[in-house]
Amino acid sequence: MEIINYLIDLFLNLDDHLHELILQYGAYTYGILFSVIFAETGFVFTPFLPGDSLLFAAGTFAAKGSFNPHILFLLLTAAAIIGDTVNYWIGHYIGLKIFDRFPKLLKREYLDRTHQFYEKHGGKTIILARFVPIVRTFAPFVAGVGSMTYPKFISYNVIGGIVWVGLFVYGGYFFGNLDFVKNNFSIVILSIILISMLPGLAEYIRNKRNPRNSVAEK
Repeated sequence: MEIINYLIDLFLNLDDHLHELILQYGAYTYGILFSVIFAETGFVFTPFLPGDSLLFAAGTFAAKGSFNPHILFLLLTAAAIIGDTVNYWIGHYIGLKIFDRFPKLLKREYLDRTHQFYEKHGGKTIILARFVPIVRTFAPFVAGVGSMTYPKFISYNVIGGIVWVGLFVYGGYFFGNLDFVKNNFSIVILSIILISMLPGLAEYIRNKRNPRNSVAEK
């Protein structure tokens, strides 16, 4: 329960936590952000880490002069691409054995949901999944388990990483200094999280209403 409360506080007060990191670690915060984005995309154990919201928050601090926005974009894009690549090879070499070994830690329903997403959208899932929490973490793993070749995967991976990081970092950079955003930062972050969850929620509702279609897609 304490972990859940901490995660809620982390997401809702992301600007305060990031400000503390900058004050304490200065330029080393670049490395911390790199590590978080890498872990969020690179390991199936860590889908709970902030992704979209952290990128946007980092962009808003770049607008204040705390970061260089272009260095931030390049560094976090690299983190996203490398993270997905690591996740792909984990899926390729270990596959579903990791879920059988850690059934309590890794929810099979997340993997099944990603499989459905993959069946519907094909290879472009690697790009689209960047904007869907949880699916974002599991999509490269599923690609590694499946038959997608690495050259095909890496092309989608690079495009998705550039678009995802660029959209949120520069979105935060250009809009973060607006009075509404500054005065309602928690609401903005919560809105980003909720909007990013809409595709998964819509798919869940659709499957609940049409269970036969869901089974047929599987």
